[in-house]
Amino acid sequence: METIITLLVGILVSIATYLLLSKNLIRVVLGTAILSHAVHLLLMTMGGLKMGSVPILGDQVETYTDALPQALILTAIVISFAVTAFFLVLVYRTYQSTGTDNLYELKGSKDE
Repeated sequence: METIITLLVGILVSIATYLLLSKNLIRVVLGTAILSHAVHLLLMTMGGLKMGSVPILGDQVETYTDALPQALILTAIVISFAVTAFFLVLVYRTYQSTGTDNLYELKGSKDE
């Protein structure tokens, strides 16, 4: 199972890299969102997909599941949502002020 998720992370990173290198601003924002999802899956895989009980003292359970990777992923999801929302507002305002979302046209001219 961990091998399949690792391959999925690789596919998502390659898709995100392709989108980040495009000239359209919306594709760049989608690339950052996909890259953040790939990182979430990578954190979950690195934490291990284990079966166990909750970490409460006093139980006679042999294996416990670590809650730290889930807490890190939850924090990363909230942060990536906020960053994606900020990027979308920034792209919208850029499109409103310039009339284009092409990165090559936003570079400016050689006279500037």
